[in-house]
Amino acid sequence: MKLTFIGTRGEVKGRSSRHNRHSSVLVDYRGSRLMIDCGYDWLGQVGRIRPRPRAIIVTHAHPDHAWGLKEGAPCPVYASAETWDILASYPVREKRVLPPRQLASAGTIGFEAFTVEHSTRAPAVGYRVAAGRASIFYAPDLVYIHERAAALAGCRVYAGDGATLLRSLVRKRGDALVGHAPMRTQLTWCQKEGVPRAIFTHCGSPIVGGDEENIIRQLNDLAAERRLEAQLAYDDMELILR
Repeated sequence: MKLTFIGTRGEVKGRSSRHNRHSSVLVDYRGSRLMIDCGYDWLGQVGRIRPRPRAIIVTHAHPDHAWGLKEGAPCPVYASAETWDILASYPVREKRVLPPRQLASAGTIGFEAFTVEHSTRAPAVGYRVAAGRASIFYAPDLVYIHERAAALAGCRVYAGDGATLLRSLVRKRGDALVGHAPMRTQLTWCQKEGVPRAIFTHCGSPIVGGDEENIIRQLNDLAAERRLEAQLAYDDMELILR
């Protein structure tokens, strides 16, 4: 399985040479390609990706994850029923509703959605993606994962929310929690569930417009305390899992 983080910027005003495009990742395995998320930085660009994805899967309907589909898509697009309700007017020819915990595939790549808490207005999921002997979990925006043990079981990589390292951006809206879990918390999830490596994407202002080197040092220290590997993703970063 090959991962290419073609975008790693969250919904922030700043940009940098390392974090210029909204977070998205391509998954390649034996001639099949899957794209996860398609924010408005990708509007008009999806058809130029070569080779073309066999499918696009969407975590939720926020602009930085879905608005690149406003002009349609060159392949089937999978998302939750709640996401398609929000994106009902989008001219996507092949809209596929993917309920949580239902297996689907794009050629040789399998995927399964797990409900995560992030937004009440745009309910979100994370995706467990499997190809060959490798499995990953990708959730760029979240407070916590429902059925976390099942979502992360046997995963080689957790790709999570890079909005904040230490400071909680979690808020309460009614009875629901919304926002972003700190990277420190997500590392603890990985430690508890036996995931050896964490990569953080959807980077927030402290990374994109701040002291990224210092954050990397702190992240490495937090990971070492938990006997994990961790890193910040950057645009066009590639990772091969054998």
